[in-house]
Amino acid sequence: MPDDQEANPTTSNLGLSKYRFVIAALLLAGHLSVGLNVFTVSPILPLVIDEYQISRAAASLLVALPLLVAAALGLPSGMLIARVGIRRSFVIGWAAIGLLSLSALAPNFVTLVLLRSVIGLGFAFVLTASGPLLMQWFPTKEITIMNALTTAALSLGIALSVATAAPLSDFMDWQTALTVFALPGVAGLVAWMRLGRESGGVPMSNKSITLQEVGGVLRNRPVVLLLAADAGILVQYTAFTGWLPTFYNENRGISLSQAGFITGMLPLVGVFAVLVGGAVALRVKSPKVLFAASGVMAGLGGLGAFLFTEPELIYPAVIIMGMGSWLYVPTLLTLPMQMNSMTPEKVAVVWGSFLTFSGFAMFVAPIFVGALRDVSGSFFPGLTIAALASWALLMAGLLMPRNVTESPVRAAPNSGD
Repeated sequence: MPDDQEANPTTSNLGLSKYRFVIAALLLAGHLSVGLNVFTVSPILPLVIDEYQISRAAASLLVALPLLVAAALGLPSGMLIARVGIRRSFVIGWAAIGLLSLSALAPNFVTLVLLRSVIGLGFAFVLTASGPLLMQWFPTKEITIMNALTTAALSLGIALSVATAAPLSDFMDWQTALTVFALPGVAGLVAWMRLGRESGGVPMSNKSITLQEVGGVLRNRPVVLLLAADAGILVQYTAFTGWLPTFYNENRGISLSQAGFITGMLPLVGVFAVLVGGAVALRVKSPKVLFAASGVMAGLGGLGAFLFTEPELIYPAVIIMGMGSWLYVPTLLTLPMQMNSMTPEKVAVVWGSFLTFSGFAMFVAPIFVGALRDVSGSFFPGLTIAALASWALLMAGLLMPRNVTESPVRAAPNSGD
């Protein structure tokens, strides 16, 4: 494998302005592959429970443990990317996703849990390295667009897997279905090793960021609000994505396939929501209104998604929740790059912190809801608490400084256009 310096396109004849489209395609494929595998098991949890005769709390580990791994590695991976290199970070991430293709060979529940946990490693390195790579290859306005597109790809991957995992498990056994969703990771690893490159536009320092610098970044008020908002919204999103299929099946008498389709609308709507959010972000100076509106939509939609009993009301509620859960994301990811004195290393720390704080929240949420269901005999207490957590996004919008985007924007690299 060539080293990072040899792969730098600034020393080749490829040209930055043209080759960034190859990088864009690889980034989209990486986020799509992560999305295809994060929640794939959620719609088929009843099948896993029946086969292994385990509790719902134990089954929720298949959803929650990968998120814990991603959370544990988020901030550390952000700190290490400068030393490891962006190219090698993506190799690690792609390889971790590809390992999930061995799901069909897992002989027992423990092995499956361990294997599923590997996606957390892929999640951490692919997502955390994306920020610095974007800063290297794309001018500022294109970064906002790319953040919308990569988030849309992630959302599309989640939607496809959640909506089709149960029907695919009817066609083949569920272990093989999990393997099918992991195969793009193998293809992506091969593609990245051949085509993945760094740019000299905004170079990394090749040394780890200091703890003092990390502390300075994480004490920034807008960063704190962004971390809290993202964690709160993802408590609801993860709990609902993990348990709504089972809730609809047990409490609303909806088939697993239809329940998976309804839940799959969350990320599917997100595909369009992030694109709209990216377009709005280019035209709105302050994120306050965008965050507040997203918080209201996610909060009200989340409550309706499990309190309503008729499909005619459930569908609109899920759609509104999906819009609110994704509309703000392009702004969330772009804002750290627009703050004063931000470097690729510091952006990697912020993005890694998103993964750590939100990842721990996402880890706790499905286990908490599953455990409350086992103890109380009802999903309602856990889903209600998860829904209330989403209002943190509204609070962040209300408390966000108005001048947060007036900080000097990082100079864009020369794209050669």
